[in-house]
Amino acid sequence: MAHARRQLRSGTVVLGGMGLLAAALTACSSDPDKRCVDRDSYTAAKGYQVVSDKNCGSTKSAVNAGYYYGGKKKSGWVSGGSFTKPRSGSGGSSSGGHSVHRGGFGSGHGSSGG
Repeated sequence: MAHARRQLRSGTVVLGGMGLLAAALTACSSDPDKRCVDRDSYTAAKGYQVVSDKNCGSTKSAVNAGYYYGGKKKSGWVSGGSFTKPRSGSGGSSSGGHSVHRGGFGSGHGSSGG
């Protein structure tokens, strides 16, 4: 009986830890991954060069800087993202900003029997 109780406690700790991890990941994923880049530095092989964030916050910057969202960073360069900030709660849709609606109960689409 003591062995079963010990197993239950360790299982509870693992499940509780997984819940905390899930909550932390959800909180982090709501903030889009953004980097300040030089818009004029683009090359097909590397993407855009990452520069200091103060270049994106100043109108007197020496470079044509802007925030670049998403993508993969490699050796001070980032590619595969966008200059368009993702909308909150978009669910990672890649439909070009258009939502897809499908029929279902109460959708108002389709024919009514009669």
